[in-house]
Amino acid sequence: MITIRNLSKQYKNGEWALQHINLSIENGMFGLLGPNGAGKTTLMRILATLLHPTEGDVLLHGVPLTEPHRVRGMLGYLPQYFQVYPQLTAFEFLDYVGVMKGLDDKRKRKEEIEHLLEKVNLANKGKSKVKTFSGGMKQRLGIAQALLGSPRVLIVDEPTAGLDPEERVRFRNLLTQFSIDRTVLLSTHIVADIETSCRKLAVLNRGEVALTGSVHELGAYAEGSVWELEVSEQEFAAFSPSQIVSTSRTEHGIVCRVVSASCPGLYAAAVKPTLEDGYLALLGGVRHA
Repeated sequence: MITIRNLSKQYKNGEWALQHINLSIENGMFGLLGPNGAGKTTLMRILATLLHPTEGDVLLHGVPLTEPHRVRGMLGYLPQYFQVYPQLTAFEFLDYVGVMKGLDDKRKRKEEIEHLLEKVNLANKGKSKVKTFSGGMKQRLGIAQALLGSPRVLIVDEPTAGLDPEERVRFRNLLTQFSIDRTVLLSTHIVADIETSCRKLAVLNRGEVALTGSVHELGAYAEGSVWELEVSEQEFAAFSPSQIVSTSRTEHGIVCRVVSASCPGLYAAAVKPTLEDGYLALLGGVRHA
């Protein structure tokens, strides 16, 4: 469990990256959703003991960040930009990470590495050099290194950015499997990653928690504020891009899905909101009266 109390981070230039963050994250998959620049990576780096907060307290299973060695002993971390040694094989890389994590028993370390390579579907790539890996394979190797030592808490920052759809689905399923008996904090700006994997989430915007609750609660935020209508190209050009969720062309014009507090047109029909609708409504300050 991760408990975050009144956490704030101010940089030397005076800018506040985070302000008064309060979250309680239990076992399972918890989603941290927010646009780029919302403060997600700053929060992840604080939890990973790579940055010091300006104010507030964090406990990982009762251990404060002021005891970084104990925190790191129960933590696995996959940063947004995962660096690997391209000349090493997958096994050599994990063996190196295992030594750095203090896994001194060579036989047990080898057994754990082989088990993890199998779990992340890289068992047949253990002797292949990392420079030959695709983006998805490198991310799966990143999860394997984060899981070395069986951490109780796993933090992953924007793990599916840049992956193709097939790899993204595979990676989300992998994280879901690993969340069964540990706390997994998934930070992303991709709504679909949260929708298919998490029951609980928080939305971070401009360094503050805009909403915390269930996936259903975020979708319901846009209740009564989502519409579909068909418009001409001229009418379409009049909409604000931030209002439009999706479009599809027809023989007669463009069918738009729009987030708006009021009915956007005579022939607009109210539709059931999705998680993405709720997210866009929340960030755009749209709430049906």
